[in-house]
Amino acid sequence: MAGGNERSMKALKEVWKRAENSLCADCGKPDPDWASSTLGVFICLSCSGIHRNIPSISKVKSLKMDYWDDAQVQFLAKHGNAVTKAIYEAHIPIYYYQPTYNDCQVLREQWIRAKYERKEFTEPGKQLPYSDGVKEGILWKRGRDNGQFLPRKFLLSEREGCLKYFTKQDAKEPKINVKIDVINATFQPEKIGNPNGLQITYLKDNKTRNIFVYHESGKEVVDWFNAIRSVQFHYLKVAFPIACDNEIKNRLTRNFLKEGYMEKTGPKQREAFKKRWFTLDHRRLMYFKDPLDAFAKGEVFVGSGDNGYSVQKGLPSGTQGNFSWHYGITIVTPDREYLFTCETEADQLDWIRAFTSVINQAMTPQEYAIEAYFKFKS
Repeated sequence: MAGGNERSMKALKEVWKRAENSLCADCGKPDPDWASSTLGVFICLSCSGIHRNIPSISKVKSLKMDYWDDAQVQFLAKHGNAVTKAIYEAHIPIYYYQPTYNDCQVLREQWIRAKYERKEFTEPGKQLPYSDGVKEGILWKRGRDNGQFLPRKFLLSEREGCLKYFTKQDAKEPKINVKIDVINATFQPEKIGNPNGLQITYLKDNKTRNIFVYHESGKEVVDWFNAIRSVQFHYLKVAFPIACDNEIKNRLTRNFLKEGYMEKTGPKQREAFKKRWFTLDHRRLMYFKDPLDAFAKGEVFVGSGDNGYSVQKGLPSGTQGNFSWHYGITIVTPDREYLFTCETEADQLDWIRAFTSVINQAMTPQEYAIEAYFKFKS
């Protein structure tokens, strides 16, 4: 910290050291070293950049490098993360996705703007743009075959329990009509090549279908995301009346456990290894020729250790298929072994950690049914 008298510096350090201020108020990142002198919250460097874009609401300063006068330090001491959160996060709907520092920019920015700029959570029962149970509008959707993004009308309906999209504005019949309980949505800005890119997946005949969309407005695409979560939440409340709210919340949209390239070989394990894009969505390991493919070329069910599933570092001795990457992984299932290779050891270890986290979890009754389907299909 540069400048300022010794008393102010000491007082600032005392406020900064409070347990409530040890995590960023907006994304939860440990050891925030910035603060808002107008809101009284302690935030990380990344979130401070978002605050700086709303100067009429928040003025940010470094806790290490900037001068804080007595009045500003007293303001921080009077507020801090706990007091400010009690005001601006008083009435967050349970289904609303609260991003962390691992989430993308658009989610974090709209969360911060929703709290401090639009004050969406300060009053009980406030009408929110994603809480009506219905949402209709235009999203730019990637064509399955030509890869072009074109405007398409989407309709989300809680009453009907589904998401539809139409190829033309005046079309009477939707191109798809998907039940809300088989939908997942996750932000994929890098994969889609747009900062507001959203991947919507759903199950059709127990196979995963991908739709890639975006909207020019960050607020609009995040509203769509939370509208999907809202409709899912209310649908599941009816479907599972004895489940508590937190149990239902955990059934809503989820981020993929891991994605990336690996090489794989066929069931005979003598074929050449081919490079594929893999997505691990809990117990479904899907592989694609291209990350933006609409359908997976194949899926592998990853069950629990108690049911005969395991992950091993390396490939079985005598593996005959040609491969260009040398960091192997073997997934053992009750029926066969699946062989993969990674480009780097770091990738190998990351994938092993992801597989292990799934295998260590007990299977639910629904997952036993999915496993039975995979066995029947094979």
